[in-house]
Amino acid sequence: QVRLVESGGGMVQPGDSLTVSCTTSGIDFSRLAMGWFRQRPGRDREFVGGATWTNTNKFYADSVKGRFTVSRDNAKNTVYLQMNNLKPEDTGVYYCAGDSRLSTIADGSPKFWGQGTQVTVSS
Repeated sequence: QVRLVESGGGMVQPGDSLTVSCTTSGIDFSRLAMGWFRQRPGRDREFVGGATWTNTNKFYADSVKGRFTVSRDNAKNTVYLQMNNLKPEDTGVYYCAGDSRLSTIADGSPKFWGQGTQVTVSS
């Protein structure tokens, strides 16, 4: 059974930082590209950022570039999304996703999804 489990969501104030995590099981994590999506209220789910399994190639949506960082620790089967200078518009459910190639995650439906974790940015 392949599982992707997000954690670390919560409620923060604008300008705060928060890191969400996604731990995988049931699959060779080191061979998965991993990405993050979010679904903000009233919007479609959108790609946020991701990293290839080498952890050397990453790219981000323009909306978060410079504020969010994707990283992975293959020894822990975990990918992280560090979010800095959070804004109310960042509020949403954050999902991790995995597939064999990062391009297929960003451009289409990934093979594996997590259940999501809520991030709320509010005063």
